[in-house]
Amino acid sequence: MLIPKKYALGILVLALAGLIALGFQKGWIGKRTTHSVAVKSNAPVNIEMAEADIAIAQKMTMTQGLPVSGTLKAVRTAMVKARVAGELVMLDVREGDPVKMGQIVARVDNTEFLARQRQAQQQAEAARAQVEVAQRQFDNNNALVNQGFISKTALETSIANLNGAKATYQAALAALDVSTKALDDSVLKAPLNGFVSQRFAQPGERVAPEARIIEIVDLAQFELEATITSAEAMNVKLGQIAKLIVEGTSQEISASVLRINPSTQTGSRSVLVYLGLQSHPLLRQGVFVQGSLGTQKVDAVVVPLESVRSDKTKPYVQTLQDDKVIHLQVELGAKGEANGKAVMALKEIKEGTLVLAPSAGAVRDGTLFTRAAKAKASTANSQP
Repeated sequence: MLIPKKYALGILVLALAGLIALGFQKGWIGKRTTHSVAVKSNAPVNIEMAEADIAIAQKMTMTQGLPVSGTLKAVRTAMVKARVAGELVMLDVREGDPVKMGQIVARVDNTEFLARQRQAQQQAEAARAQVEVAQRQFDNNNALVNQGFISKTALETSIANLNGAKATYQAALAALDVSTKALDDSVLKAPLNGFVSQRFAQPGERVAPEARIIEIVDLAQFELEATITSAEAMNVKLGQIAKLIVEGTSQEISASVLRINPSTQTGSRSVLVYLGLQSHPLLRQGVFVQGSLGTQKVDAVVVPLESVRSDKTKPYVQTLQDDKVIHLQVELGAKGEANGKAVMALKEIKEGTLVLAPSAGAVRDGTLFTRAAKAKASTANSQP
């Protein structure tokens, strides 16, 4: 019997729907897909660990330190100032120029001071001549008194004149010294070896006494003024070593405790500790440095500081146990430095425990692992 075309399409759709329903009922459809996903999600993950990604917890002597920072100051600096008033006729050095102790760095016009020195010298010569006249008069009167020709009163007068002439001469010599000193002060010399850091005047300017001309900085030794609490200062001793990093570089430099201020700062109750640094190509006055001051040494089981992770609610360490990565929760311990590396002491970690180094990154808890060295060895042994 022939089925009309208008009913054929409807019968085909009904048959297809029945087959789909029967497939879900029998489990032909959906079961295979679900099973394949379950198998995939339960498949074990095995990663290969390089030796560089594995660290061993060791009992070491850890140096604990206090964080210190500040701006470096040169121990020896000098501000060259004008000592006399006048026109600055010579200033040849500029910022960055090296200078030596005693080197002439500037001159003030000395015309007036030369004239005053000549005047004082002539006055001293005149006073010396008066002393000679008074001395001869005294000698003559003394001889006449001994012969009885004049009275002792005349001799006493000559003695007074002689003493007055000598005093006048000494005053004239003092005035000559003052004028000579003023002439010498017109020449400005470097008081120490170093470099010109600032220049405050220009040739041709008229300067007054105490006017700043140049500043000289000696780069042979620096000091860092570090501020610490009074409690922290109890563990600081003279000679302790600090490791510092210059801002903008990764190079480490050493400093030692030179002095400890005996008084606390008003208000903050903090204590100033002065660290000394020797000359270094990276060091300049005003450079900012930061680092840590080693105050005490402690023996403890330590792991690399960055192996202690904090990307969970509690800090943990990724340990390696039975070929699995196990996340072990820990309490943060003392930080310090051992063999030049930052470490942390953990009471939950036993000596010899394998932990993931910072280079390994985060690995899921329970992940299987194979050490790369073992994998290579097993491969080599399996070859004929």
